[in-house]
Amino acid sequence: MEKVLMIDYEKCTGCRLCELVCSVMHDGVSNPARSRIKVMKWESEGIYVPVSCQQCEDAPCVNVCPVKAISRDEDTGALLVDYNVCIGCRSCVAVCPFGAMNYNIIDKKVFKCDLCGGDPQCAKFCEVHAISYVDADRVSIFKKKDAAERLTSAQKEAANLQAAM
Repeated sequence: MEKVLMIDYEKCTGCRLCELVCSVMHDGVSNPARSRIKVMKWESEGIYVPVSCQQCEDAPCVNVCPVKAISRDEDTGALLVDYNVCIGCRSCVAVCPFGAMNYNIIDKKVFKCDLCGGDPQCAKFCEVHAISYVDADRVSIFKKKDAAERLTSAQKEAANLQAAM
């Protein structure tokens, strides 16, 4: 069964541990600039959103690559870059709708989430469980459950306000 990263930004505290773990896992250095996951921060609102490759089914990065250097791993479902083929044109960076494809100016290579070969470290180390590695078909169920809980809570709050009048 294919699995995906599910991100619940409402749980994210902005600690950026996911970025540090990712950079150490892939490059052996604690450097958020080398991370495949990026935490976007809106400090004034207190909102933090981890952004990572969505492993799109019809991936723009795959479609735009002139040398077909990006392909899907059959075991994990992750889109992977073949560095023996990649020419570094950065077309994939330009077309990613999530900004999840990156370019390392030091190594002169594009890079993106590869799901750590099926064992994503960002999900393992996220203490608040803002990042989970779940079966792809379960994501919509989790989102529906969350929406139903929020709707129920809002209805109860409205009923309490009405009763108090």
